Amino acid sequence: QVLFTGAKFSALISPSFEQLMISQFKHIFFTASLSHSLGKFPNFPSILPLPHLKAFSASHVIGRKMESEAPDRTLLLLGGKSNEENDVAKVLKDNNTLQLHKNGEEVEVILHPELETPFEDDAFQIGEYFNSLSTKRFGRLLIYSPKLSSTHDVISQNNSDLPVGTVCVADVQLKGRGRSSNLWQSPKGCLLFSFSIQMEDGRVVPHLQYVVCLAMTEAIKAICLEKGTPRLDVRIKWPNDLYLGGLKVGGILSTSVYRSKKFYVSAGVGLNVGNEKPTTCLNATLKRVNPLSRELKREDIIAAFFNKFENLYDVFLKQGFQALEGLYYQTWLHSGQRVIVQESSDDQDQFVENVVTIQGLTSSGYLLGITDDGQMCELHPDGNSFDFFRGLIKRKMS
Repeated sequence: QVLFTGAKFSALISPSFEQLMISQFKHIFFTASLSHSLGKFPNFPSILPLPHLKAFSASHVIGRKMESEAPDRTLLLLGGKSNEENDVAKVLKDNNTLQLHKNGEEVEVILHPELETPFEDDAFQIGEYFNSLSTKRFGRLLIYSPKLSSTHDVISQNNSDLPVGTVCVADVQLKGRGRSSNLWQSPKGCLLFSFSIQMEDGRVVPHLQYVVCLAMTEAIKAICLEKGTPRLDVRIKWPNDLYLGGLKVGGILSTSVYRSKKFYVSAGVGLNVGNEKPTTCLNATLKRVNPLSRELKREDIIAAFFNKFENLYDVFLKQGFQALEGLYYQTWLHSGQRVIVQESSDDQDQFVENVVTIQGLTSSGYLLGITDDGQMCELHPDGNSFDFFRGLIKRKMS
């Protein structure tokens, strides 16, 4: 199984430089389990199998630690943008396709047209979402649950049976994954969703998380403009965090499984829309700027996300991430950022400090830096530090 990380990172303290301690290097973008030999990945870059490396859930930055377990029976409501997707939903239900066996949960599936009792007023409004959605593939088949263990589990455990672009949305998550297998509850007000993607070229899979981040920042800009609200300057903190006013408001989790010559990717997003704790949220920021401002809705944001993502993803597949880098760099936080990298000296008893200025991304998706003496280098997180920028390892580039 191939894993991508999306974690909670603490804010950096130093105003001008960031003290970065170095420890043993570990790849953090993706790992392969020992049950798959690297020979099965002909298009995949050279990687190190690290079975101990665990993925992080975006929801763990927008929730609080909890003790309760997920319900024994999980309700999944299936609905589609058109009759075509509704027909697919019916087949999934009739064949009893959707399962959460790995979680030990039973699944109860109902179809949206058959729903007799409406959900609570603050539940995700499916009709509003579909009315704002204008895609051809992504987001058109919806799996909704008012409360479940994890949207990511629903997609990842059923990915090969789902059409590309299927999305799972929840009002509350009970088992969003965090570091060291911590359990985190994602409260109401969060936008919580995961969706399915299939890719063939493993070399570009690591960049997908950047496209997802970019699509969300572009979606927020678009929805603010459309609704006439103050502009929210949501920025990307590499590799997969979303920040607003110096505080984290969201994150990305992507996992991938290689099967039948395809990478089945499950991409998840968590975004603080209406929940002010534990950090802040989009609507709280809008109210501070203009108390009369309209609040943003989760339904509008996720629809705008897929409208943006579908276009960006097509460019990404046809032209590569290089075609999106200019827009990405306008949105991220790191151009010109200077960091101190500590490296072991030859005698291994002392550290040598080097100042590196971040220039962008390398072709492999890591940070591109330049030293004060003009040497280009690639910066890799060490895999141990809580904040990626507190554990960077410098590798020379030819």
